[in-house]
Amino acid sequence: MVKEQADSKKYLRIIYLISILIPLVVAFLIFFPTKLSMSGDWVKMLPGLHAMVNSLTVVTLIAALVAIKKGNVRVHRSFMFASLFLGVLFLLSYVTYHSSVESVKYGDLNHDGNVDESELAVAGTSRVVYLVILASHILLSILVVPFVLFAFYYALSNQIERHKKMVKFTYPVWLYVSITGVIVYFMIKPYYF
Repeated sequence: MVKEQADSKKYLRIIYLISILIPLVVAFLIFFPTKLSMSGDWVKMLPGLHAMVNSLTVVTLIAALVAIKKGNVRVHRSFMFASLFLGVLFLLSYVTYHSSVESVKYGDLNHDGNVDESELAVAGTSRVVYLVILASHILLSILVVPFVLFAFYYALSNQIERHKKMVKFTYPVWLYVSITGVIVYFMIKPYYF
C-alpha cells in the first residue's frame, strides 16, 4: 500500500512536470528570436503533416468512443494509445517546425511577416474568425495535456471511476483541439509560401 502511494505520487509529479514543460518549451521555441537551422524545404511541409495527424487523431478518438460504447475495452485502449502516439508525433513535429521557421500570419499575402492595412482589408472578418478559433485551439491544447495524462494514468492504474469522470471533460476538449487544428491549417494554408 505504501509503495503504491509512493508510485502514485511519483507518476502524478511526472504528469505535472510534463504539463508545465510542454507549453514552456513550445513558447520558448516559438518566441525565441533565433530559429534553429534545419536543412531543406522539408520543414515547410510539416504544417500539412500536422493537419493529417490531427485528422487521424479525430478518427482514432471517435473510434475509441465507439469501441467503449460497445463495451470493447481492448479496442478502445488501442485507439486511445494511437491517439496518444499521434499527439506525441504532432508535438515533436510542431516543435521542429516552429523552432525552425517563422510563424505564418493570417492575411500576409506578400509573405513579408507583416499584415498591413490593405492585407487586413482583403482578409476581412475571416481573420477575426481565424484568430478566435486559433486562440481557443491553443488555450485548450495547453489545458488538456494534464487531463489527458491523468485520464491515461487512471485507466492504466485501474482507477476506472476516476478515469470516467476525467474523460467527461477531457475527451470533448481533446476532440475539439484536434478538429480545430485541421480547421486552422486549412484557413491559413493560402498564406503559406
